[in-house]
Amino acid sequence: MTNNPLQTEFCGMHLASPIVLLSGCVGFGEEYTRVEGFSNADVGAVCLKGTTGGARLGNPPHRVYETPDGMLNAIGLQNPGVDSVVDEILPGLDFSETRFIANVSGSTVEEYERVTSRFDDSDIDAIEINISCPNVKEGGVAFGNDPDMSARVVAACRAQTNKPLITKLSPNQTNIQENARLCIEAGTDGLSCINTLMGMAIDTATRKPIIGNVQGGLSGPAIKPIALLKVHQVYQVAKNHDIPIIGQGGITTVDDAIEFMIAGASAVGVGTALFYDPLVCKKINAGLLDYLQRNSLASVAEITGSLQL
Repeated sequence: MTNNPLQTEFCGMHLASPIVLLSGCVGFGEEYTRVEGFSNADVGAVCLKGTTGGARLGNPPHRVYETPDGMLNAIGLQNPGVDSVVDEILPGLDFSETRFIANVSGSTVEEYERVTSRFDDSDIDAIEINISCPNVKEGGVAFGNDPDMSARVVAACRAQTNKPLITKLSPNQTNIQENARLCIEAGTDGLSCINTLMGMAIDTATRKPIIGNVQGGLSGPAIKPIALLKVHQVYQVAKNHDIPIIGQGGITTVDDAIEFMIAGASAVGVGTALFYDPLVCKKINAGLLDYLQRNSLASVAEITGSLQL
């Protein structure tokens, strides 16, 4: 294997780059492979679309709305169900290109258990627990904003698998550090931080919400300062347990990615930026290599948690 300074270890997985493509932004891993110049091999891992026990149609339209420096979405976990994902979609993915991470969602603890158990018996590399989806009426946020409930979901999933578990934390809660601590105690191997913030938009002509679900998840550059602070806060808890973090929320440039790593992230998630520039990951990788060279650093791991206070 060639010496790759971008290579990093995350929850026992070897990632060729610290970049992770975020759930919901790349479908089930093949969405952007049709774009000329795009390759899953440019990223360390791809998080698949949120998957539930049975098929879901998602929320009524409108589901997506562009906001200043961001985007509201309320897709609502539209997916074909875990059996279809495991039996029909996973066999078509090229696991030689990158790591693939399942994203598990549910309305009940039992549904999280069933979906996790099904993915455990598959080729998937790791499982992300989505306890913090802000655009679904049941489950998701109800679990993710309550630290005890979050821990209950994590413990239930932990009992179903030996694969690496990554818990996606909600920013829409009072004490994200306490939530992180309880999820670590419940057995999570990693954390992803943050999920989208709750938001809405109104049509002034009709005086109606633009999003059919009324509220949606806000992502993009608008949320970056909040996400950065949350990663910094969660790192204060996670570093004592050697629990790595995927930092995410508005990353569009290499400087954004480096900021998240300095704050404590071992890997960085890119999502909304792909809609504007599908080739952004190549640019971030090139920028990271340049930063390492200019600062005489041997690997990206040396950036993680290097904030000077």
